[in-house]
Amino acid sequence: MTVITSTAYSRELGDELRRLRETCTDLGGRAMAIRLGWDPSKMSTIEHGKARASEIDLVQFLTACGKDADYFEVFRRRYATAFDEYIIQVSGNLRTLAFAESTAKKIMSYDPLAVPGLVQEPEYADALYRLGGFVAEERIPTVVQFRIDRQSILRRHNRPECLFYVHELALRQRVGSDRIMEEQYARLLFDAHLIRVVPAHIVVPSTGLVLWEYEKSLPVAFSDTDVAKVFVQDPGAIARTRLLFNHLEQVAMDTEQSRSKLAEYVGRPRGDFYAQGPRLA
Repeated sequence: MTVITSTAYSRELGDELRRLRETCTDLGGRAMAIRLGWDPSKMSTIEHGKARASEIDLVQFLTACGKDADYFEVFRRRYATAFDEYIIQVSGNLRTLAFAESTAKKIMSYDPLAVPGLVQEPEYADALYRLGGFVAEERIPTVVQFRIDRQSILRRHNRPECLFYVHELALRQRVGSDRIMEEQYARLLFDAHLIRVVPAHIVVPSTGLVLWEYEKSLPVAFSDTDVAKVFVQDPGAIARTRLLFNHLEQVAMDTEQSRSKLAEYVGRPRGDFYAQGPRLA
């Protein structure tokens, strides 16, 4: 077992090991440690993703959970990159994203072309996926439901501190029908305390980023592309991400100005703002 800095992925895989122990055995963490001949603290650090388990450790743990050699090999390949500062996952892998987001103490995001996922209405999310064309139609209901389920973190008593920067050009994009847009604008106005609008004339050359901050772990920057999800914990990349959000703090409207701007979109005739500025696909 090697103690090193944990990552979003190592914590997610550690949690997966914990869930395996709980579902495949009748042992608590301490009892499992005793069965394996481990110190209980070793069990805790591995299941919290705070230490890299050796291959022998993984074999012992997964065997105690009733898993075979094929299962071990698949898990070993995933675990090999768990502690890397840059982690790239296929776009369909959603669990690391959900775990990283749900355990964060603070979330900041910027999206230049769409409403942030945590404040999207279901029909807006559905229309957005259909417009993108990169999600198979039969999977769209599943990924939309996943996105909506993630929003439960905003209703927790210990919910993270959230700040979403939204470019005004994203508000002007017509995603779905007029009714869908009207409902989405109303949702944004309801959540206006979480949102800062970047004025349409401001150019921010970024494709969008998320920064998760944690109470006892290093921050993680996240970028979601059409083909991959990227989790970054490299200090230099985190510093550059903070520079972006510091810049957004300077150029975005303040909370009350953002609320007023969102109110302008609620109930306004559709053609008024779709005709403004550059027309985006």
